[in-house]
Amino acid sequence: MKINGSVALVTGGNRGIGEQFVKSLLDAGASKVYASARDPKKVSVPGAVPLRLDITDPESVRAAAEQAQDVTLLINNAGIDTGASTVAGDLADFQREFDTHVFGTLRVSRAFAPVLARNGGGGILNVLSVLSWYAAPNSGGYSAAKAAEWSLTNSLRLSLADQGTQVTGLHVGYVDTDLAAHVDAPKNDPADVVAAALEGLEAGLHEVLADDLSRRVKAALAAGPEVLYPQIAGH
Repeated sequence: MKINGSVALVTGGNRGIGEQFVKSLLDAGASKVYASARDPKKVSVPGAVPLRLDITDPESVRAAAEQAQDVTLLINNAGIDTGASTVAGDLADFQREFDTHVFGTLRVSRAFAPVLARNGGGGILNVLSVLSWYAAPNSGGYSAAKAAEWSLTNSLRLSLADQGTQVTGLHVGYVDTDLAAHVDAPKNDPADVVAAALEGLEAGLHEVLADDLSRRVKAALAAGPEVLYPQIAGH
């Protein structure tokens, strides 16, 4: 996947990591970058093409795909964090998490898969999380949805291989954006995360692990739950 000369679409391109993707793609030579948002007036990056898109609304997704027929790179970035805990959290918040991260990503990917195919294959990058691999009970809705989105990313990679579409998953811990403003923990610079993601895309990587935390957690998966969750030892 070559960034220079590509036509990219970034969901949730009006703030946070999405806005950084828009800036970095333009800086890297993308010929056009659609910055999508529920309210396109909130897109502020000079040179970006604002595009109305609500990934939870099938009609909005269909309309965006009809408008952006020249896309060669799709960045599935739009997301939410309701903070819903596993046992006490509102079930409606769990459903919102899944409708955004799982069904929203699926809707957009399905809508743009034929567009990418007609334009030579191109690529899809899904913004995932270290919480794809690590369950945080106090944010159980987000963790569960990101785990499902990871599985979806793997399925998309297999389903779209024959049309030449590269599918990459980006895993990262906390990033210094509005979404993680309430978190008192070390945070990654969005520019560093996006730089790693774009470098991984151009290298043809299936997964980009953008920080040490993601690399440690991924490596621990094979060791069993007791290693990832020492608090359950003896239970």
